[in-house]
Amino acid sequence: MSSVAARRRLLGGAIGTFVEWYDFLIYGLSVPVLAHHFFSDSNPTAAILGTFAIYAVAFFARPLGGVVFGKLGDRMGRINILGITVLLMGGATLAMGLLPTYETIGLAAPVLLLLCRLVQGFAVGGETTGGMTYVVESAPPGRRGRWVGYVGAAAFVPAAVSAMLILGITAAVGRDAYVDWAWRIPFILGALLAVVGFVLRRALDDPAEYTETLSETPAVNPDGLTARNNLKALITVVLLVAIMGVGGYMIASYMYSYLVKVVGLDTTPALLSNALAMLVLTVMTPLWGAVSDRIGRKPLMFGGTVTVVLLAYPAFELASSGTVVGAFAGQLLLVLGIAPIHAGCWVTMVELFPTKVRFSGHALSYNLGFAIFGGTAPLVAAALVSSTGSPLAPAFYLMAIAVFALVVIFFTPETKDVELRESAFERDTIDAPAPTPAPAEY
Repeated sequence: MSSVAARRRLLGGAIGTFVEWYDFLIYGLSVPVLAHHFFSDSNPTAAILGTFAIYAVAFFARPLGGVVFGKLGDRMGRINILGITVLLMGGATLAMGLLPTYETIGLAAPVLLLLCRLVQGFAVGGETTGGMTYVVESAPPGRRGRWVGYVGAAAFVPAAVSAMLILGITAAVGRDAYVDWAWRIPFILGALLAVVGFVLRRALDDPAEYTETLSETPAVNPDGLTARNNLKALITVVLLVAIMGVGGYMIASYMYSYLVKVVGLDTTPALLSNALAMLVLTVMTPLWGAVSDRIGRKPLMFGGTVTVVLLAYPAFELASSGTVVGAFAGQLLLVLGIAPIHAGCWVTMVELFPTKVRFSGHALSYNLGFAIFGGTAPLVAAALVSSTGSPLAPAFYLMAIAVFALVVIFFTPETKDVELRESAFERDTIDAPAPTPAPAEY
């Protein structure tokens, strides 16, 4: 495969991840405005919690999308499904940007917002897995960690892009105009990005890893997920998502609202500090991915998780100081742990499944994990602050999740050198030394 073709495959896998996270994160950064437009202003706290609840509920549509698109992706091919999911995401985001508000149609407004988010979640159920699967199966030997790291970077770039876009629109039209109507512009742009992703993907073919496996095993059977080793992989991925989801969405989706609503920072410095932290995360993720190709995935996951345990409390203490420097420094401390965690977890989760059930297995477990842990992270964090009155409450939640993750990582097999057509758990079983037979009795 030529270098040009390789770059096209990498870009084709990453573009959908960029669109997916843009669509999701633009919602997270717009929570204060959405709460104002889609809920009653009589109880601002309830409006914020309601907006975060809709954010969380969308994640429960992801496992359903994972089941549907996962089976289709293993049967019909990776690229066919990736074209569908990116357009479906873009359509839902466009609809959100055009919805009437609570002031216009009352309770129907949050209901319609919820429906759009459910469609988004359903589409994302196939998009993330499809992009990661396509990139891992297309990557050159010894580069899978680095390539998936680039896809991970594409997931974090939208946070910075979204923040700068909101700042630019606000500066151009004024804060009042942005709150009134211009908040819709970023959502409409999300639909245009989806069209670009669709066009890029139409020119791509399925990776040889998939097509050769399909030819060798004509009946690619997603029901193979019931096999013992694949069940282990399903459970492992669901549990690994805990630290990824809570850590990632804590900084990518919750931190801006936290700085504005809890700390009392102005919107502009809050957006800027969050954007800068996400840019650092964007740069660090592929670098750590390259490191994982050399030393393995587990050392990164262990090191990053321990870092989160040690730094979560001082990170939130700095972020809650009320200063721009403190806000950025606190988020930067979180990034130091989150970057290696994501770089190690993302590629591990895909490599745990054999090629014939990779799309369906990863889609189901990854999205189920995010429904349980990731999508609820901002809601849980906001509820903890509201119920305890402590701005440091989210730190303890993050630390508890990290301690739990250390146990999960310990039992997760190393996947750096695994052959993609076999299960990582099966390889560990094969490689394990045979038990010494008992001496014969005479």
